[in-house]
Amino acid sequence: MALVDEIFEQPEVLRRELELEFGQVQRIAREIRKRDIKFVFLAARGTSDNAGLYAKYLFGAHNRIPMALAAPSLFTIYGEPPKLDGALVMGISQSGQSPDIVDVLEEGKRQGGPTLAITNDPKSPLAQVADYVIDIHAGPEKAVAATKTYTAQLMAVAMLSVALDGDSGRIEALKRVPEMVERVLDAASEIEEMAQRYRYMEQCVVLGRGYNYATAFEWALKLKELTYVVAQPYSSADFRHGPIAIVERGFPVMVVAPRGRVFDDMMRLMRGLVDDRRAELVAVSNDDDALALAKTPLPIPEAMEEWLSPMVAIVPGQVFTMHLTVARGLDTERPRGLHKVTKTK
Repeated sequence: MALVDEIFEQPEVLRRELELEFGQVQRIAREIRKRDIKFVFLAARGTSDNAGLYAKYLFGAHNRIPMALAAPSLFTIYGEPPKLDGALVMGISQSGQSPDIVDVLEEGKRQGGPTLAITNDPKSPLAQVADYVIDIHAGPEKAVAATKTYTAQLMAVAMLSVALDGDSGRIEALKRVPEMVERVLDAASEIEEMAQRYRYMEQCVVLGRGYNYATAFEWALKLKELTYVVAQPYSSADFRHGPIAIVERGFPVMVVAPRGRVFDDMMRLMRGLVDDRRAELVAVSNDDDALALAKTPLPIPEAMEEWLSPMVAIVPGQVFTMHLTVARGLDTERPRGLHKVTKTK
């Protein structure tokens, strides 16, 4: 099956991307530093939009560059694009085919700003219009649900952040990511039995915060695409502002809680969900206390910096979702109503 193969290709894809593209990313970073960039303006859809959420936190925290997520319909349907003075206009798209993302970069170029494409097809329309291109080198992606291209997009974002600040320690940390993903996949067989428990699940929430806000959105998207479960993603902070009211005994809550700055906040929420509301937790974490709270613990490697964790934390979510799809008697290769390339205007 294409989905299985592509999930397990991820360590190789990430190694190849680092080896083949980091030099190009460093050259792009040198050019960007010459420009008076005040913010990044990002256009993306679907899985690529979730990669953009990671970029929002990473560029803000490590590069002190604010990021705005584009509303492409302002460019296409309304024909009233915002002023982009001082922006690096970035498009993220696996295929590079969606006209609305291309239109955003074309407008950025028309307004005189630098444009950057992150894509799996360096000959695509998006790449053709961009001043700079980062090829994610994921190889052909045959499965409808994106997996390896998502983690490769995260790697592209991380490489650009590292190249912009030139921190050698962060470069070395980045090189360890493929091995961490490999370790998660080595234990993937254990997740198959765990997923059986949730084969009749109809709804759940997926929680993350900080860098892993993106992971919550991406895991929820995969659950919706493949298992047809109504999976709603939230920041743990936003979840407390109302949605927590839906949680009752046995309600499934997926939590992404690796160690880091937001971990203590996530733990307080997890304890409250278990002790006060008797929720059932599925937890991705590298902390023993967090995993112990979960009915279904999905461990990730312990020695990991928080800013790197989204590239690793989504992988057990992918594997869990794949096995849940099969347990529900659904076809991982033909999710209903979806196509590999979706073109929106």
